[in-house]
Amino acid sequence: MAKWNNRKSQPEQQQVIDLSKPIVVDGTNLIAGRLASNVAKLLRKGNRISVVNCDKIMMSGKKASIIGEYEEFLKINSIINYKHGPKHPRRPDRVIARMIRGMLPFEDKPSGKTDFARLRTYIGVPKEVKGLEKIQFEKAKITKDSSRYTTMAEISRYIGGTNFWFLKQKFTMHQEKHLVHTYTSQKVLEKLESTTFH
Repeated sequence: MAKWNNRKSQPEQQQVIDLSKPIVVDGTNLIAGRLASNVAKLLRKGNRISVVNCDKIMMSGKKASIIGEYEEFLKINSIINYKHGPKHPRRPDRVIARMIRGMLPFEDKPSGKTDFARLRTYIGVPKEVKGLEKIQFEKAKITKDSSRYTTMAEISRYIGGTNFWFLKQKFTMHQEKHLVHTYTSQKVLEKLESTTFH
């Protein structure tokens, strides 16, 4: 004879999400795909996410293969006029943002666009989030020596990403409040100035 459970089902406790401050994710030495999937899950839960140090996020695999695949991807364009798109990001912060967008129902549901609007991606660490606690996803961390991976900064340089000298100019304009969507830390720019790009 079947036994019936007369106990009333307990309502599941909903997670309380603090939307007053963003969750700041430090992308240093994190694998791009795993980071993107974790960030997409947090966005779907209603969190505001800021991903910093996008230039230090890693791609696994052989460098030549990664760059070759991305160069083929860049060839996809409108046969009528290239201005009709699709537009392909080349900067590290925008590449990561597009990667995360691909893991959201951006084209299928209005909520996907709402989720994506809560995402911010940065090169370096901007002053807006510098004082906030930063997290990393344990399962997204690289498991081998960093020399076996390719940083997003390297990939961006090979595929014709915006020159870092131009980023410096945009950062100066941001300080003058002419641009609001470019966030690059002065510390990173000083480091880039001392680096010779071939």
